[in-house]
Amino acid sequence: MPDTHQVTATPDDAGRRLDQFLASHLADVSRARVQELIAQEKVLVNGVPTKASLKLRGNETVEILGPAERPPLKAMPEDVPLDIVYEDDDLAVINKPAGMMVHAGAGATDDDRNRGTLVNALVHRFGQLSGVGGALRPGIVHRLDKETSGLLVVAKNDSSHRKLANEFSSRRVKKTYIALVHGWVKQDHGTVSAPISRDAIRRIRMTTRRSGGREAVTHYDVDRRIDSPYGKFTLLKLRIETGRTHQIRVHLASIGHPVVGDKLYGAPAEIRAKSTPALTLSRNFLHSTELQFTHPRTAEPLSFSRSLPSELDQFLKKLA
Repeated sequence: MPDTHQVTATPDDAGRRLDQFLASHLADVSRARVQELIAQEKVLVNGVPTKASLKLRGNETVEILGPAERPPLKAMPEDVPLDIVYEDDDLAVINKPAGMMVHAGAGATDDDRNRGTLVNALVHRFGQLSGVGGALRPGIVHRLDKETSGLLVVAKNDSSHRKLANEFSSRRVKKTYIALVHGWVKQDHGTVSAPISRDAIRRIRMTTRRSGGREAVTHYDVDRRIDSPYGKFTLLKLRIETGRTHQIRVHLASIGHPVVGDKLYGAPAEIRAKSTPALTLSRNFLHSTELQFTHPRTAEPLSFSRSLPSELDQFLKKLA
């Protein structure tokens, strides 16, 4: 919508409500949005503010003075269960389930798309969190993908947030993951060091195939190679030095071993075997299993671990 706009009513518009008239004359602007403009006196009819219900006579000049002013979006409290691994006055460590977004997107609106996030649950549970990350991301120091489960730390105050963020940026936090991938990884130990950038075509994907990406380093160790009726798989333990978007998923796909369940990076939607029902996994087989860092106030070393959630443990048993 332009900042200013002017429309002249014609005799054919006589009897129409003002909000209906404007909604039909402004491209991609809803009637509710028009009503916001009118309520904020951003609409003048013959130079005078009026009501949305005004009936036009058919010869008025209608001016729009600017966009509607909306309060800044902020995370709303929501009573969503949390698995709290550790909590004190400065921070909390949460075991996030798969399927839960950490926070809503910056361009999102206050509707159902913003519900059920980790931030909604945190605000309800703790009330006060750090504000360093902004009103939509209170307390959030680092993130896990929506379909990745496991441990992450949140900050309850700004001082803790800044110190924890510094630990992450200086690579002093140890983050360990478990992943099941397609195929047998040849080497028992290895490192994938490949810059990551956003895919030029599919913007929801990241890639290692473009120049100018951000440094990303992932170390892996083979825990188990699995030869099943459904094919070959490798269970990996991974440690990341950096925390780029989709880092583990992109790096493993780049070496030809996509994470099971990760259709975005090449994993099949179904895993088939002869004379056996197909296996499906509604999430990625990726779990943040260990988190080690220094307490931001006491400098005490902290270490936490959580084993695979039941749905991943059951999936492994089905492969046997």
